[in-house]
Amino acid sequence: MRYNGILHYGLILLAATSVLWGCPKKSEITTAPGAQNENMTSPATPDATESGKNGKPASLAGLSEEAKESAMAAREGLQPIYFDFNKSFVRKDATSVMKKNAEWLKSHPKAKIKIEGNCDEQGTAEYNQALGQRRSLSAKKYLAEMGVASGRISLISFGKEKPICKESAESCWQKNRRDDFVVVNQ
Repeated sequence: MRYNGILHYGLILLAATSVLWGCPKKSEITTAPGAQNENMTSPATPDATESGKNGKPASLAGLSEEAKESAMAAREGLQPIYFDFNKSFVRKDATSVMKKNAEWLKSHPKAKIKIEGNCDEQGTAEYNQALGQRRSLSAKKYLAEMGVASGRISLISFGKEKPICKESAESCWQKNRRDDFVVVNQ
């Protein structure tokens, strides 16, 4: 009888440890324009508007619909920002992009945008959905602090459903940890 009790408690302890070990840590959200991360790395930033030999934007042919949408928003003056693994704060290297995005929005006062939070393929769909939402909310708060009316900004999280890069490698995952800024109307 005592052996069954010890076995029972051992299984409960093992299950509880497995559950707690698999739970993600609470992500830090910092939206202040001065927010910094000392250990950040810049991803290889996809740039569909890279100039060719003739100085004209490169073709959008061969890009996924998501990449085309991002490139078109970039041509409109809005650039994506990138995040570190499992983080949702606006990185120090993204502040200049956020300032340019805010300037563009201020110079186009009738424009409304949608911030699309995206994640890499790692983690569960539910976790990435929540992380994408925190990322888009972080960017919205940042823009609001820079004087952009929050009523002009809607949010959506695609989690890991809209990857730009589909390889299972860190260099690719970095490109998928992003917020895209899409013009809804002008």
